Amino acid sequence: MKHWKVISLFFCLSVVGLFFFISTACGETKPIELTYSNFFPAPHKNAVLSVEWGKEIEKRTNGRVKVTVFPGGTLTPAAQCYDGVVKGLSDVGLSVLGYTRGRFPLTEVIDLPLGYRNGLEATKLINIYFKKFKPKEFDDVKVMFFHAHGPGILHTKKPVKTLEDLKGLKIVCHGLSAKIVSALGAVPVAMPMPERYDAIQKGVAEGGVFPVESLKGWKLAEVVNSTTQNFGSAYTTGFFVVMNKEKWASLPPDIQKIIEGINEEWIIKTGMGWDEIDKEGYGVSEAKGLKLITLSKEEDARWAKLVQHILDDYVKAMETKNLPGKEALNFCQEELKKLQK
Repeated sequence: MKHWKVISLFFCLSVVGLFFFISTACGETKPIELTYSNFFPAPHKNAVLSVEWGKEIEKRTNGRVKVTVFPGGTLTPAAQCYDGVVKGLSDVGLSVLGYTRGRFPLTEVIDLPLGYRNGLEATKLINIYFKKFKPKEFDDVKVMFFHAHGPGILHTKKPVKTLEDLKGLKIVCHGLSAKIVSALGAVPVAMPMPERYDAIQKGVAEGGVFPVESLKGWKLAEVVNSTTQNFGSAYTTGFFVVMNKEKWASLPPDIQKIIEGINEEWIIKTGMGWDEIDKEGYGVSEAKGLKLITLSKEEDARWAKLVQHILDDYVKAMETKNLPGKEALNFCQEELKKLQK
């Protein structure tokens, strides 16, 4: 009898031990979950690339990390995305530097009308700049990477061929592009991209400045009738992808290394992505019959001349903040020349 009691006790302990082992093992294999706030609509190329970024992390960590992307600003609105990451409302966030103008003063150098030709060079430049200057304005997060769109140009309800045609028009914009709009004689109406469709459709504004891709990605070809290629005064917009600092610190070193490697790849993927969707934007424009206006060399020079003081203003503004604005501007201008060779 005692023999069977010993066997029963041994069996019970074995079962308990097995369950303990299984539960411990399951606990160890439970993936690290990351939430990713993204203001782009789900079909947009940048929302798709965000999902692919997460899937690549999951793949290379063998499922140890799972990233869930919340597109369309459903987790945090575009203008609150950065603070949302800092506060832990999302682990990762993607948004526009210019939506919180003045929050990232030194990095506003990227948004200046420097003569960008495409999104890849703009994206490469903002990452080169960050690695060089490491501005303290991003110290409260862990930067994944940056990117920037192709040339931001003018799109309006009525054709604009000259500065005189533009004078007094209400133009949606954001960040430093508002200064460009004002310098060209139009009236800036500052707002994030998700609000622009309704603003133009309802007549709150008569057009906007944005990259050509937005004609498709944000369906803005439905509310404008004309595109003006004012490349001499064109700008770009810097975008950030950042992670909550504490969340980053909690990740195992090998996972951090994997993510940093993927980030470097996504700089190129995202820059090339911007150029791909610019081409798609032109395709939609043509299909919908939008008028495409190329400024004459002389007219483009007039526009370019009017925005040059914005560069000087940037340097002066940085000097008042004891930031190396002149150095940052000169560096970016020289690096851009190298990228364009």
